[in-house]
Amino acid sequence: MENRSQNFELDNLDTQILCILMEDATIPYTEIAKKLIVSGGTIHVRMKKMHDMGVIKGSHLIIDPQKIGYDICAFLGIYLEKGSQYKDAVENLRKIKEVVELHYTTGSYSMFAKIICRDTNHLRQVLNEDIQGVKGIQRTETLISLEESIKRQITL
Repeated sequence: MENRSQNFELDNLDTQILCILMEDATIPYTEIAKKLIVSGGTIHVRMKKMHDMGVIKGSHLIIDPQKIGYDICAFLGIYLEKGSQYKDAVENLRKIKEVVELHYTTGSYSMFAKIICRDTNHLRQVLNEDIQGVKGIQRTETLISLEESIKRQITL
């Protein structure tokens, strides 16, 4: 099991590398090296170390859903019949491509999900045919996002 309390030994150079890449993940290591006045090999070694430590969890291409016809973002509070059904519900929700985030939560909901759909008809279909059909889900509450005002990673 992953040790979450592990102290990651990031120094100033590691932090500078991460800050540059968080601004633009496509920047070549050689350019980072020039900016930080170190060798390209140093950047490679530091990046490998941060990958191995689990500080960096890969890189992703970010697509604007609206540009490809997905205009509805909704958040679902999901109530499970029993907490023991969580793992099975997660596996079934993982199969629904419109579910782009899923969190196990405290509070009223058992889980909280973010879904992306083309339009309200598509949203209704996903809710009624896909999500409500997942064994163990008792009911859901839907909140439609009108605008994403802030989206960012934690800053260093």
